[in-house]
Amino acid sequence: MTAGVDLSSFDIARDSDYRVGRSFFVRMAWFLVGMPLLRCPIMPSSFLRRHLLRWFGAEVGAGAVIKPGVRVKFPWKLKMGDHCWIGEDCWIDNLAPVVLGKHVCISQAVYLCTGNHDWSDPAFRLVTQSIEVRDGAWIAARASIGPGVVVGEHAVVGFGAVVTGAVPAYEIHVGNPAAFLRRREITGPRRPSSIRRALCSH
Repeated sequence: MTAGVDLSSFDIARDSDYRVGRSFFVRMAWFLVGMPLLRCPIMPSSFLRRHLLRWFGAEVGAGAVIKPGVRVKFPWKLKMGDHCWIGEDCWIDNLAPVVLGKHVCISQAVYLCTGNHDWSDPAFRLVTQSIEVRDGAWIAARASIGPGVVVGEHAVVGFGAVVTGAVPAYEIHVGNPAAFLRRREITGPRRPSSIRRALCSH
């Protein structure tokens, strides 16, 4: 006879790979005050959001842009490089560390999920793995990134894609499950004169 799941026996304290990392009072301060301020639509300034995250232990680089509606589970497990962008309603569910490199763009409503469960365990044991998005990568709107994923330098994850494995540098992956589409080619910046000519030609 096959054993069944018994959620009454779930015990997060026994999950050795899960550590909150802050006291009960810090966590309550974040959930009751910090996160509502971070998500507040009437606070227009990324400057204030950067400092709010830093006050709660996040590493946030210079020039980071953080839009309203962003949700961060544990800011002390978040590291963002310089000039990183996070769009509206992005959810960084970082039970484990999330590391975003420099010039990374995380578009609207992206979900970064670091937690999973062992479905072979009757107590549904929690399993956590970190996520890393390396320099210059772009995660397009409504994409989902699973535990343990590494998105390589300047890679692209397409709109609504679901990623559970590595995305190599300079590759574009799309779909559910995400699959290789083509290489990303980054050309030099267009000159203002060529932009004007292009506009005048239409």
